This record gives sequence, structure tokens and C-alpha cells, in this order.
Amino acid sequence: MKLKALLLTAAATSIAATASADITVVSWGGAYTKSQVEAYHKPYAAKTGTKIISEDYNGGLAEIKSQVEAGNVTWDIVDVEMSDAVAGCDQGLLERIDPSILPAGADGTAAADDFIPGTILDCAVANIVWSTVFAYDSTKMANAPKTIADFFDTSGFPGKRGLRKSAKANLEMALAADGVATADIYDVLETPEGVDRAFAKLDTIKGDVVWWEAGAQPPQLLADGEVAMTTAYNGRIFNAVASEDKPFEIVWDAQILDFDLWVIPKGAKNKDAAMDFLAFSTATEQLAAQASWISYGPARKSSAPLVGNYATKPDLAMGPQMPTSADNMATAIVNDFEFWADNGDELNERFNAWLAK
Repeated sequence: MKLKALLLTAAATSIAATASADITVVSWGGAYTKSQVEAYHKPYAAKTGTKIISEDYNGGLAEIKSQVEAGNVTWDIVDVEMSDAVAGCDQGLLERIDPSILPAGADGTAAADDFIPGTILDCAVANIVWSTVFAYDSTKMANAPKTIADFFDTSGFPGKRGLRKSAKANLEMALAADGVATADIYDVLETPEGVDRAFAKLDTIKGDVVWWEAGAQPPQLLADGEVAMTTAYNGRIFNAVASEDKPFEIVWDAQILDFDLWVIPKGAKNKDAAMDFLAFSTATEQLAAQASWISYGPARKSSAPLVGNYATKPDLAMGPQMPTSADNMATAIVNDFEFWADNGDELNERFNAWLAK
């Protein structure tokens, strides 16, 4: 009896420790992190008593790799892009995730069937569908750009351009602007000639580019008049329009459709609590709740019927604002995450060398 009592006490202590452990959740900041705080952090903290420490970063695996290799992992769960989730798992930087921890959908559908195909990985679970688009200030453009070719046309559409300081998305958009069909983008990029072609197209606007790194920067660049157009995460532009009444317009032509996923760095100090948070935050209701704060589509099919209107403007329907809306998908480029997992390091090295010229 004493042994049984001791075991029960130990188990209870372990569960309590997991439930009350502080966890550090790392994401992209701004309106996106706010959507996660409202939909994930606050309800999870209320349910478990866990204190969530929120930190921001600008993406990539460099900081995760540094922590893991130093044996000093201070992050517990991180929001990453699909290509980084794949590469991080291949490099042994991430914990494996048992898919059985994921709850069934609100309609009873098993998680394996409820998530968009390909979004439950060995080391990652998706939460959102998002896209890179370009946008402009409608009060400052005499004629409205309509295509990605217009973005690269500084004669017809004068002014500075904002671009993310990264090879990804820029190379795809450059090829689309140069006349490559959406379906052929990655076939062309797989060739040395295709990469040369993309950089040659970027050369045509290089002298007019203002580079950005954090997702909050593009709306600010537009608001300050520093650029005439900028690429951006679609949700950041939506937030500036819906929350701040900015006169910005999104151009969906050649949008780069992508996923973000939760990963847990190898050796995370609060691994069990992080796993629990991951399962909670990717439940049907939580993903639908996030979509009421920012225009990123939920990664679960069962969430879609629950997505309603914007949280602070009940008359604004969120469905048409999503990158996956039928009207916005006509020329979408679905990010080839395997291509970027295999070629990202090499292309980013070339991109950085190109920048330095």
C-alpha cells in the first residue's frame, strides 16, 4: 500500500509539474502573435495554470540550431515555416511528435484525416495556411497594379519596392514576373539557368529595393511612404486594413502559399508541457478562433465551418480574406517545401552574395 501511495503521489506531482510549467512559445510577433495569444495562450493558461512566455524571432533555423548544439535550449515550442520544419527534422534539431496526442476534430474526424494532407510531419504539426503577397497604398498609386509583372515594372509603376531579405518567395515571384507559368516555377528553379533567370529579374529592381526582415515592417513601410509596393505576409496587410483602417490593397497574383507549423527543439526543458500546448492549440476550436483575429486559414478541415467574422468587426467576414479563398487562388504558387529544404542553404548563400555586390 505504501508503494502504491508513493507511486500515485509521484505521478500526481509529475502531472502537476507539467501542467504548471512555464513554457516559452516563439513566433513571428505583431498581429500574428496577437492572434495566437488570443486563440491559444490565454485559453491554455486559463485551463492549465501554465505561464506562457512569448518571444519573437524572424524565422529560420539558426537560433534553434545554436541552442541545440550548445546544449542550452531555452525555447520550448517554435512556429516555423514548412521548409524549416522539414530541414530541422532531417538535421536532428527537433523532437519527434507522436500524432496520437492530437485530438480528433470537433466533428469527430480523426486528426490524421482532419488536417490538410501533408501537414502532420514527423517533427511538426501545422497550424495555419498563409501566403506572401504584394500590396500597395491605394491613395498613393495613380494606377492600380494588378499582376506580379507590375511589381517589377518601375517605369509604369514608379517608386521603391519592399522585399523580404531572403531568397525564398523572391525567386518564385521573379520568375512569375518574367513570364514563367505558375505550374512550371519549381521545374525552372531546379535548373542553374532558371536560378540565373530569377536573379537577373531581381537585378532589374535591385536598386529600388528596401529590404525587410520582420513581418511587421512591410505595413509600416507602406504607411511611412518609404515604398510604393511591398511583398508582405497577407495577414499583416489584412490587419493594417481591418484594425488600423489603412488604405492598403492586396494583389493576389502569384501569391506564394505556405504553411506554418509548431516544432519543439531537441532537448527542450519543458518538452511535455510543450507537447500538451501543441495538442491544445491545434484543436479545431483554437485554429478557428485564431482565424477570427488574422486572415490565415486553419490547417484543419473541421475548423473551416467555425470561421466566422473578424473578432473586432463583427460585420467583416473572414472567409474572403483567406489566401485559400477561391477568388484568391487563381495564380497561386504552392510553396515546394522539399525544394527549399534541399536547396535553401545554397540559394540563400547565393542570395546574400548577390546582395553584397
